[in-house]
Order: sequence, then C-alpha cells, then structure tokens
Amino acid sequence: MDTRELELFIALAETLHFGRAAERMHLSPSAVSRTLQRMEEELGQRLLERDSRQVRLTPAGQHLLQFARQQLAQWRAFVESIQPHYRLLRGEISLYCSVTAAHSLLADLLPTFRNRYPGIELKLYTGDQADAIDRALHGDEDLAIAALPARVPRRLQVQVLAQSPLVFIAPSAPASFSPLLEQRPIPWEQIPLIQSERGLGRQRLDRWFREQGLRPNVYAQVSGHEAIVSMVALGFGVSLVPELVLATTPQRDSVRRLDVAHSMAPFSVGLCVREQRLESPLVQAFWECARASNQPTF
Repeated sequence: MDTRELELFIALAETLHFGRAAERMHLSPSAVSRTLQRMEEELGQRLLERDSRQVRLTPAGQHLLQFARQQLAQWRAFVESIQPHYRLLRGEISLYCSVTAAHSLLADLLPTFRNRYPGIELKLYTGDQADAIDRALHGDEDLAIAALPARVPRRLQVQVLAQSPLVFIAPSAPASFSPLLEQRPIPWEQIPLIQSERGLGRQRLDRWFREQGLRPNVYAQVSGHEAIVSMVALGFGVSLVPELVLATTPQRDSVRRLDVAHSMAPFSVGLCVREQRLESPLVQAFWECARASNQPTF
C-alpha cells in the first residue's frame, strides 16, 4: 500500500463520496472504486459500507483513516526535513476561495509566494464563499479564504486578511422599482430583493429585516456575491454585498450604493487552515507568506 493509495483513501473517507474523492485525486470514480477494492483485498477487511443512500466507514476503515493520516504526515515531514533550504521545498498545496478573493486578496500574495517557493505548486479552486469554511474544515483543500463567523470552529486556525463593510446596492440604470428607493423610509416590502442562498451575508441580512420588523420581497436566491451583483446590475432587484466585492467586480459601474443606515458588522475575511494541515512545511510556507503580506483593508 503506497502513499498515493493512502491519500486516495483519506479523500474517500473525508468526503464519503466517490465522485468528490475522484475529483480531488484527479481520477475517475471507477479508478477510485478499483483502488478501494484492492486495498480491501490486501487487508482482508471491508473499509466502507455502501447502500443506496449513504457511504460510511467500517471500524476497520476508521482505523485505517487514522493510520493513513499519521503515516502521510510522517512521510511528508521526513521528505520536507531533508530539503535544507526553503527554495528546495517541492510539492503541491490547494486553496479554495471566491472569485472576488482570488482577484483582490491573492494578487499581492502570490508573486511573493512563487518567488520564495518556486517548487511549490498552488492549486486554486473557486466557488461560493459560503462553502469555504467547510472545505477547509473537512480537508477538501489545504487552505481556504472565507468570511469568518463570530465563532470559528476549534479545529481551524485563521488569520484576518481584510475587513469589508456591507453595503446595499441597486442598479445604476432606472428600473421599475427605482422611484421607491427615493422614498423615506424605503418601502422594502415592495422592492425585489436578491439574496444569497446561504452564508454569513444571508444570515446578517435576515437578522436585519427581522430587527426592522419587515418581511423582504425576495425575487431570487443565488449562489455567490458575484452572481448577486450581476443580477442587480441587470435591474432585477437590490441586495447587500461586501464592499470588497464592489471594489473588484467588472460591473461596478452598473450598480450604485444605497444610502441605508445599518449596524451590521463588517465581514472579516481570513485565511483558514485545519490545525493538522499546518504541520506540513508546504502549507506553513503559504501561511507565513500570507502573514507577511500587506493586504488591503476596505
């Protein structure tokens, strides 16, 4: 059983999904299934139980997961320990973030990181920022950039990269509801609202409407702040987004800020890593570069 098989089993055990494990390992689901079958034959034990509804680890699989993590951590530590200089570090790490974070927070960091550690390849995965905390926590990627909740899970280490106030936005071009935005107070229950499907921004917006005693007129729920800005720019409604998004979106001239007083705390955007992953010198190298980097504050 080699290190690649151990890495594959960890991916499968952490995701409990053959498709997602295959994506992480850059293999086909059938290749993952065949490798698991070989491992089970070699050990003479079932490692996973599968039925039509779920996949779960057997007791033997739980023991193997613990063993695999320990063995890989020791192997990586050994390989990295015999490389005497930081520029000789070799390997691959992965980072998950939103498109906005990729444009705004990585632009200054990546040139420094690549100059210091040319042998470390960074795999970047982008998507909805609402998924970032879970992806770091569950080990889908080594690191993630996320909007930080008030209580960060105990297994995560974080460092704040930026603060971003939350702002209400409306389309710059006239829309059917534009006259309503000039009224005071704004009749929110008559104005179409674009909101996130989930995540920290959605939670804060829901709480704000409850505190105002208002029931929002929800037009659409979408995934990701970039999609929200696009829908507002097209005139479908108004919304709430971090100012960080407005600073980087190519559609910033197609939306305008609304003068709405609120007491919602700004987003703290941070780099997240599971404590165990920081044992890797490769991950530690990126972590220290981020700490030394001067990130913008919005």
